[in-house]
Amino acid sequence: MAKQEDLFKNVVSHAKEYGFIFPSSEIYDGLSAVYDYAQNGVELKKNIREYWWKSMVQLHDNIVGLDAAILMHPTTWKASGHVDAFNDPLIDNKDSKKRYRADVLIEDYAEKLHQKAQKEIEKARARYGDAFNEEEFVSTNARVAEYKARQRQILERMAASLGNNDLDDVKTLIEELEIADPDTGSRNWTEVRQFNLMFGTKLGASAENAMDLYLRPETAQGIFVNFLNVQKSSRMKIPFGIAQTGKAFRNEIVARQFIFRMREFEQMEMQFFVRPGEEMKWYEYWKQTRLNWHLSLGLGAGNYRFHDHEKLAHYANAAADIEFNFPFGFKELEGIHSRTDFDLKAHEEYSGKKMQYFDPELNENYTPYVVETSVGLDRMFLAVFSNSLKEETLEDGSVRTVLRLPSVLAPTKAAVLPLVKKDGLPEIAQQIVSDLKWDFNVAYDEKDAVGRRYRRQDALGTPFCITVDHQTLEDSTVTLRHRDSMAQDRVSIASLKEIINNEVSMTAWLKKTI
Repeated sequence: MAKQEDLFKNVVSHAKEYGFIFPSSEIYDGLSAVYDYAQNGVELKKNIREYWWKSMVQLHDNIVGLDAAILMHPTTWKASGHVDAFNDPLIDNKDSKKRYRADVLIEDYAEKLHQKAQKEIEKARARYGDAFNEEEFVSTNARVAEYKARQRQILERMAASLGNNDLDDVKTLIEELEIADPDTGSRNWTEVRQFNLMFGTKLGASAENAMDLYLRPETAQGIFVNFLNVQKSSRMKIPFGIAQTGKAFRNEIVARQFIFRMREFEQMEMQFFVRPGEEMKWYEYWKQTRLNWHLSLGLGAGNYRFHDHEKLAHYANAAADIEFNFPFGFKELEGIHSRTDFDLKAHEEYSGKKMQYFDPELNENYTPYVVETSVGLDRMFLAVFSNSLKEETLEDGSVRTVLRLPSVLAPTKAAVLPLVKKDGLPEIAQQIVSDLKWDFNVAYDEKDAVGRRYRRQDALGTPFCITVDHQTLEDSTVTLRHRDSMAQDRVSIASLKEIINNEVSMTAWLKKTI
């Protein structure tokens, strides 16, 4: 646990020191759970967004984009259920005065049982080697079976209690499990109560005539209210999808763990409209398709797992999360939900406008069902960044810090370094920058010894360093250094564009998912 905490502290520190993420309004002591993306962070974030957009919209003939407004008519949120049901169970510790989500406390307890079961499985795997049969071991080992049964029992009870709004039983479960304040160990808890997460605001020229609005807590409703506009103007036939990225706002009870849970965040969502009765087929399709997209980035298959929801949202008939192994454990990265026809029917009821689709193949009208994929862009940033940050001991005993970002996402694709600041080398280096910047984000660096410049670019995640030296004057070749292997090749200046493109092209990376 201490090692994980140290890793997470390094992630936060590195993000600030190298210009990826700054605390918002830091000169005024900051604002809780609000962050600014700095010069390198904004590039990494943009690349993640573009990688998602290209795969989701450009590569699908039946998915189009949308950019809906943040401010929406307040009845939108009544129809969607957010006014009445967008709550989290809140609990305070009377001694530490700290506030927690009651469901997260219970889920963290259940996760510890899962980790204990995994520890037994890994011990057996090490003992039996290639002969190990995990499925047989899990089904026959009493201790593992007990851990898994207990975990399942706890989560099912919590889901039932929350589903029935039985907050007394949620607190009773916390007390039975002897769950303590993670920071102080105190078990002196308040009652559990519901807390609505929406931020309110006003629209109007004067206070007395202003309309009460909400900052949108999700981006999906902008897609649903525009369903017919998009369908008719683009002549889309079911099945088809509408995708968008954008900001959402939630007054989180517990906004900790850096950018994992923020009050202002960005979502990348796609709502896929299907015939009633076909939603489970598409639900399974999008589960696998989205997992393949994540795996294409090369962060390691073992860092992902599916988690099926015990407690379904009021609109869903199936839901699963793709969880990622963050420095603080497996947590939700992306959700795939079968939302049924709840949203379109609700907006039809509240607006009085027909929200049905005429299917020319069936010659009938119906309300489409919806399968949703929703990934947090900030969480995706954290997953990529934290997984990529490494400390490596080299052959000479020295230690280098390297940010092994997937090169397709790296903020800067190449740094051009003149060996010395004389003899015409800076001029050649600047010309290389001028030629490459039309296609790639490139940097120029002439300060310090070249070895120190390599280390600086390693820490920034730059895949290539291009060194201009005196041999360049003779044959127009440069040294191309690779970030991950530190291998150095002698290549011609004319070949740089092709070499870099082969490594950083979104097309090449996305073809891994097909």
